[in-house]
Amino acid sequence: MTMNPKVDWYFNKTGKWQKEIQKLREIVLDCDLVEELKWGCPCYSFEKKNIVLIHVFKEYCALLFFKGALLKDKKGILVQQTKHVQAARQMRFTSLPEITKLAKTVKAYIYEAVEVEEAGLKVPLKKTAEFECLRSLKISLTSSLL
Repeated sequence: MTMNPKVDWYFNKTGKWQKEIQKLREIVLDCDLVEELKWGCPCYSFEKKNIVLIHVFKEYCALLFFKGALLKDKKGILVQQTKHVQAARQMRFTSLPEITKLAKTVKAYIYEAVEVEEAGLKVPLKKTAEFECLRSLKISLTSSLL
């Protein structure tokens, strides 16, 4: 478990969710991942591949699995942030007891995410033209030009 001092400020600042994210940090670091600061958040990687990120929101704190769409999600706890998010999935928390109770599950998901990276799996991403909003816009623009 190696904490990166460059990331400490994120966990030492005052605010909502501090106890919860400190517990998440402890759990994630127990999985032998490298801790870095990316996009202003603690990011954890395996062999230079991003695995999971800790971040906070008004209503919850979360672990963001970069390739969460490829995880089996046996417990049904991963959340797709919006319908347009293709690869990432969140595991959301609203209390320290909830995180403590799910610690083994969190670790199992992290280890599975590492296995996904080791296997070289990739999330099949939609092409830009496949997004509904862009198709509607294209149809609308084409109609207005006629």
